[in-house]
Amino acid sequence: MSAHIQEALDQPIRIRLPRLEALRYIHFYQQQASHDESLLKLAKLGFDLLQSLHKEELSELSKWWKGIDISNNLPHVRDRLVESYFWALGGYCEPKYSFARMFFTKFILVATILDDTYDAYGTYKELEILTEAILRWSVTCLDELTGYMKVVYQVLMDLYNEREEILEKEGKIDLFNCSKEHVKTLARGYLMEAKWANEGYIPTTEEHDYVAFKTGSGGLLTTAYYLGMADLATNETLKWAVTDPPLFKASTKVGRFLNDIAGHKDEQERNHFASTIESYKNQYHYTDEHVYDLMRKQVEDAWKDINLESITRKDVPMPLIMVGVNLTRLVEILYKDGDNFTHPGEQFKNIVKSLLVHPISI
Repeated sequence: MSAHIQEALDQPIRIRLPRLEALRYIHFYQQQASHDESLLKLAKLGFDLLQSLHKEELSELSKWWKGIDISNNLPHVRDRLVESYFWALGGYCEPKYSFARMFFTKFILVATILDDTYDAYGTYKELEILTEAILRWSVTCLDELTGYMKVVYQVLMDLYNEREEILEKEGKIDLFNCSKEHVKTLARGYLMEAKWANEGYIPTTEEHDYVAFKTGSGGLLTTAYYLGMADLATNETLKWAVTDPPLFKASTKVGRFLNDIAGHKDEQERNHFASTIESYKNQYHYTDEHVYDLMRKQVEDAWKDINLESITRKDVPMPLIMVGVNLTRLVEILYKDGDNFTHPGEQFKNIVKSLLVHPISI
C-alpha cells in the first residue's frame, strides 16, 4: 500500500498515461489474493493484442521514415521514430484511432526536422528563406530552395498535401487550415528564436512567453492529432479550436516549462537562444532553482485549467478534449527526469519497452 501512496504523491492519477496505468493495474491486480484468474487472463490478452497492433503501426511508419533517408539527407536531425510514435500513442491507444496515431507520428517527426533545422543547423539567412516558403505554403517554393532546405520543405508539403485532398473531399478543409496556420506560427516563432541566438539577445520574460508559447504550442500538437480524427470535428469544434482555448494554452504551458527545465543545462552549453529560465534570471536576478520552482508551480496551475476545461466544456466531443489532456500527460513522462526525447534515460526506455516491446506473460 505504501508504494501506491508514494506513486500517487509523485504523480496524481489524473496526469498519468491511461495505457501505462492499465499495465500498472494489471500487475497490481495479479498480486491480489482475491483476483479472478479468467478476468486477469482476459486483461493480459487484451493488452498483448493491442500491443501487436501498435507494433504493426510502428513497422509501417519505419518504412516511411526510412524512405526519407534522414541519415544522408538531413544528418543534423534527431532520429526519433520510436519516441515520436510513443508520443502519438499517448494521445490514444485504441484501434479506432490507428490512423490518427500514424499521422501524428509523422507530424512529430516533421516537427523535429523543423526544430533541429532552426535550432541547431541552419544559418539565419537560410532560415529566413525557409520561413518565407512556409508562410507562402506552395510547392512552387521548392524551386527557390536548395540543398537540405528543399528536403525539409518537401517532407512538410508531402505530409500536409496528403491530408488536404482527403479533408477537402470530406468538407473539413477548415480543420486542415487551422492546423496549417499553427505550423506557420511555429515557423515564425522558430525564426525569432534563431534571431535571438544569432544576436546573443536575452529577451524579457514577456517577449519570451509571447514567442515560446507559439513554438511549444499545445494547439499545434492537438490540431495535428485532429487531422487524423476529422470525422469527430464539428463546426463547434473548429470555432473552439481557432480561439486558442484554455486547454491549448494550459497544455502549452506544461510542455514549454517542463521542456525548458529538462533541457536548460544542455542548451546553455551551445549557441542556443536564451530559454525562459535565462530570461527570468536576467530580468529578476533569480537563481536556477528559484526559477525551476516558479515554473513547476505554474505547471501545477496549468493542470487545474486543463481539468476545468475537460470537465466543463460541453460543446466539443470528449474524445477531442481528451487528446489535449492525454498529450499533456505524455509530456509529463517525456520531461519528468530530463529531456527523454533527445536523450532517452533508462527509466524512459523501460516504459517504452513495456508498451511496445515486451508482451505480458500469461
